[in-house]
Amino acid sequence: MSCQPQFTISPRLLALVESVAALRERIQSAAVELSWIPTLQKDTRTRNVHASTAIEGNPLTLEQVRALEEGRELAASDSRSQQEVLNYFAGLRYVEKHANKKTIRHNDVFALHRLLAKGVMDQGQAGRYRTIAVRVGSYVPPPPSDVSGLMFELLEWWDQRASQLSPVLSSAILHYRFEAIHPFADGNGRTGRALALWELYRRGFDTHHIFSVDEYYWEDRPRYYAALTAVRREGEDLSSWLEYCAEGLRQTLERVWLRVQAFHLKSPQKLVLRPRQKRLLELLRDHGSMAPAEIWKALDISRQGAMDLLRPLIDAGIVERIGSKKNGRYALRQP
Repeated sequence: MSCQPQFTISPRLLALVESVAALRERIQSAAVELSWIPTLQKDTRTRNVHASTAIEGNPLTLEQVRALEEGRELAASDSRSQQEVLNYFAGLRYVEKHANKKTIRHNDVFALHRLLAKGVMDQGQAGRYRTIAVRVGSYVPPPPSDVSGLMFELLEWWDQRASQLSPVLSSAILHYRFEAIHPFADGNGRTGRALALWELYRRGFDTHHIFSVDEYYWEDRPRYYAALTAVRREGEDLSSWLEYCAEGLRQTLERVWLRVQAFHLKSPQKLVLRPRQKRLLELLRDHGSMAPAEIWKALDISRQGAMDLLRPLIDAGIVERIGSKKNGRYALRQP
């Protein structure tokens, strides 16, 4: 029996898909300086790693994940947590490297899982389908004897029929079906989310690799798990799950648009950013807005030094002052 996803295109789902497509087009056509794309990619990769590992209980903060990516040592964290994070960085790089791969086979999934699960599995073997029965809360996935056949059907659907759907839908379907099969003894959540991202890359949906969808799942984990569970409760009807995932992509792209604006230079004259100005933009992006005192404290500079950094960014239309003169704060200018 082949993989045949069941769902209904509701008016809400159609509106969400159209909204996502419009946002993507706006981002893709934005005049983003090519020199900034690697910075955006690095930031997105870090956010994806933090979110996807945090969903599974990893305690490291976004800043700690960023530190590991930059090769800095963490004094107060356990080695397993660090290994999970480093593994996910390796997994995402594997996905990025193979973004244009036309056919995905079992061995490709095994290779990804080996990277993600290296040294952090509680049971089973990395890069091998499970040979034991597993339980996820109240859900009992298919027996191990069925896993290989079910994965064959899923990969066949992915390679041959997924392209008939919008990538917004095909990535969500792949995500759910993989989690339902639960083919590995451990590490299925991280692998499933990485595969969903891979589908977006393969379909050219995120050509610059600057969409961090996993943040959406992580910020409301109970809703994420409830959305997965709802599919089974609704007789494997994926309609509500597709709406949930499309809403996640919409919110993700809205955030990406704001991040793009942080790096989008509007000044008619080319503005060469200093390292501390780059760091300032990252701080404003992460905090939303900051008071002057918070800025110079975070950057360890004087008040005058902070103003010297801010003034060119304000003149270029990247940063704006909001609030009263006495209690004003600085924020990225909204699009």
